[in-house]
Amino acid sequence: MFLFGARQTGKSTLLKERFNGAIYYDLLNPKIRRAFKLNPNSLWEALQDKPAGTLIIVDEILKVPGLLDVVHSLMVEKGLYFILSGSSARKLKRSGANTLGGRAIPETLYPLVWPEVTDFQIDRAVQNGMIPRHYMVEDATKRISGYIKVYLDEEIREEGEVRELDSFERFLEVAAISDGEMLNYTNIASDCGVSAKTVKAYFQILYDTLIGYEIPAFRKEIKRKIIQAPRFYYFDVGLANYLMGRHSLKRGTDDYGHAFEHFVMQEMIAYKGYFDKRDVISYWHTYDKKEVDAVIGDAKVAIEIKSTEHVENKHKKGLKAFKEEHPDCRLILVSLDPITRKSEDTELLYVLDFLKMLWEGKVF
Repeated sequence: MFLFGARQTGKSTLLKERFNGAIYYDLLNPKIRRAFKLNPNSLWEALQDKPAGTLIIVDEILKVPGLLDVVHSLMVEKGLYFILSGSSARKLKRSGANTLGGRAIPETLYPLVWPEVTDFQIDRAVQNGMIPRHYMVEDATKRISGYIKVYLDEEIREEGEVRELDSFERFLEVAAISDGEMLNYTNIASDCGVSAKTVKAYFQILYDTLIGYEIPAFRKEIKRKIIQAPRFYYFDVGLANYLMGRHSLKRGTDDYGHAFEHFVMQEMIAYKGYFDKRDVISYWHTYDKKEVDAVIGDAKVAIEIKSTEHVENKHKKGLKAFKEEHPDCRLILVSLDPITRKSEDTELLYVLDFLKMLWEGKVF
């Protein structure tokens, strides 16, 4: 199995705790990494006498992609099992390294999600995000700053991903302005001082390193003309907040509303990934400015996300418009209004009730 996940999502901790009897190689250890680089076959020599079925974990395998040939041989010839972790598959693809002939199933580890946190605090999650080290502290500003520095140094500079690191660093900030918004490569390129082609390449780096993802537009057009551009989200709301300078979010502000929407989307993306749900999560936005934040599958469920503490009819306008074109759709409005209830054909769900339903499989 390949276990991918952005930095500090807890891959190493998970593997050590869940498989504490496995043979473990940590390629972040410079001595071990250097030894395997000099002689990848030493992995064969160390494991050739292990019985079939033995589990071996190689953490940060992409630090020494040459080991994958040896892993492949040990799987085929000796019947050994491997879990191989890494921050992304980008280097694997670019280097042409052995992908184990389809024998390794790729899985992704996301930041923490609601069921994993005892005494969950919604305002802290919306501000700090859900990367374990960030969520656990009151003020995560310094930790997120360090996170970005390590990402730039080790994922971008060390791997030679871009020629101009300064322009990429500026791009990270401009991309944050587009977080949760429809992508316009030309505008972003203008703000960054690079070409639209370069911006597209930069976004692809974010996707490949699991730092960001796109939400596609819902494309089934009935009456209203709809916008087709995808939306961009950073993989964790705390990262977007830091890059945009949103250090002290207050309920009732536009900034809090954007971050709240991002957090709820983040939970849905993780749920979809962990449970291998086939339904696409998209969004709906018409040229006459009717909007739904999330559409599940072929209009099975439409979800609007509002940070209001008191839901009013105006908050349901987008859902009502969507219902006119897709009458069989289930409507959900997620908010900070503490009273979960049903208003006409719309389920009004307090955010914590929504998260409970989501992870119990009662949303999609």
